[in-house]
Amino acid sequence: MRAPALLLSLSFLVTPIASQQIWDIWQTTWDRSKLFTSLAPSTPINFGSPSGIGSADIDVDDTQVFQGVLGVGGTLSDSSALILSQMKSKNSANYNQLLTYMFSPKDGANAAGIGYIRVPLGASDFSANLYSFDDASGDTSFNSFNIGKAPSYLYSVLKDIQAVNPVLKVHILPWSPPGWMKTSGSMNGGSLQSQYVSIYANYLLKCLQGFKSEGITSLYAISIQNEPQNSQSSYPTTSMTAAVEAQIGIALRTLMNNNGFSAIKLIGFEHNWNSAGSYPVQLMQAAPNAFDGVAFHCYSGTVSQQDTFHNAFPNKDIYFTECSGTIGSDWWSDIKWYMSNLFTGAITHNARTALMWNIALNNGAPKLPGTTSCGGSGCRSIAQINSDGSYSLNQEFYAMAALSKAIIPKDAGGPFGKRIAVSVGGELNWALVVGAYVTDRVNSADWLRYSIVVLNWDDMVGGWNPQPVEATIEFRGKQAKYTFPVGVTTLWWFAPRTSLQHANVNATAKEPIEVYAETDGKQQRLGMFK
Repeated sequence: MRAPALLLSLSFLVTPIASQQIWDIWQTTWDRSKLFTSLAPSTPINFGSPSGIGSADIDVDDTQVFQGVLGVGGTLSDSSALILSQMKSKNSANYNQLLTYMFSPKDGANAAGIGYIRVPLGASDFSANLYSFDDASGDTSFNSFNIGKAPSYLYSVLKDIQAVNPVLKVHILPWSPPGWMKTSGSMNGGSLQSQYVSIYANYLLKCLQGFKSEGITSLYAISIQNEPQNSQSSYPTTSMTAAVEAQIGIALRTLMNNNGFSAIKLIGFEHNWNSAGSYPVQLMQAAPNAFDGVAFHCYSGTVSQQDTFHNAFPNKDIYFTECSGTIGSDWWSDIKWYMSNLFTGAITHNARTALMWNIALNNGAPKLPGTTSCGGSGCRSIAQINSDGSYSLNQEFYAMAALSKAIIPKDAGGPFGKRIAVSVGGELNWALVVGAYVTDRVNSADWLRYSIVVLNWDDMVGGWNPQPVEATIEFRGKQAKYTFPVGVTTLWWFAPRTSLQHANVNATAKEPIEVYAETDGKQQRLGMFK
């Protein structure tokens, strides 16, 4: 049972007698003594009058509100779906437990609320074999198109996740067009032949229709090509210029609008940070009305390069959609990198999502036979599934869970969180990497939820020496204090929709305050106080 959290619902503007309180804390520490652990304190941490700053001073400014954050997640490749399907057959209790823990968005639950999933259209480097949804050469009318060419377990696992997470968003995209459309004659390598541009747009429309027919009700977005600057002969890839992708995008957007998919986002690029100022900019210049935004991967460049695209097209969305860990790398070093570059960094640099690669594998397997991708020790998945149906969660999960807990809806049917401004001062300002978020409410009278996600990476002064950081948190002229251990901490509080800084502080009468207790996401009205 989670400790009761006090919520104050105000019918009027009030004087600053009503203070905010921190009740909810989730934490993962460098030594793994805490792994996405709920630490609801027995008494709340109060925001009060400022009394000097801590070694680090976190200043949350909710007068500056930025992009909405849609969620964290990964890719349900054929291999991921196979591994999960086998787990379901071997140990259904573990399967259901894992899906709930990873994907349930219920407020207050012991769950991460992962809610954004990419799904390949046809084979990828994590499939049992090469296939598209129409491998009949020259079938430009798509008489042989069959969405059932994907393994049945892909759809069944996806629908199981969809059942756990009613606010799931599914983003579909191909690693390659059908081989007969390409210069290579294969899904491996090569590029799309020019005579198939409009034909391929129709193919992608049929993919949308096919997923809908399979009961995938959570379709959110489609992309035209995964990693269009990557052509490999050992697994599905396609080289595609920005000009060609723009032509396909213009045709596909029209088809989507005319066939009941106008609400589906069309996302371009899907490749590395280092090209942020070239390919995606050229794509938007050529087809500004077709694409809703672009997506980035982590394999070359730096996260700050997302700003190059954002500055050129500030009204277009940015998605971060792929990065993979390497089996055998250091757990805590990975957490630090993921938080600073992805689960805080990518969002700070205007992304609306932050995703890893495979959702589930068994020690990096199975892969497409003969593929040279994910070489060396192999690509690590978010969840490790063992042959006996047991499982464990990798560092990717613990990093993304920290952000997810800060931005999933507070209310059923409510909005996701939005990024707000935050800065860190004090002598140890370098020790903390912080993201801040506000989540709106379904009932306009309810207080907003404010969240911060804090990485303390003060671990190497004079050699390995992990040190907690005593910090102050500044918010609307009030201050709270918290000591952050080396690790990742998510905490939140509630505050009125209208800033207390703008309340009538000279009023002599105290307006009534409605007081509610909240336990496990359920509110009970306790009474009216003056």
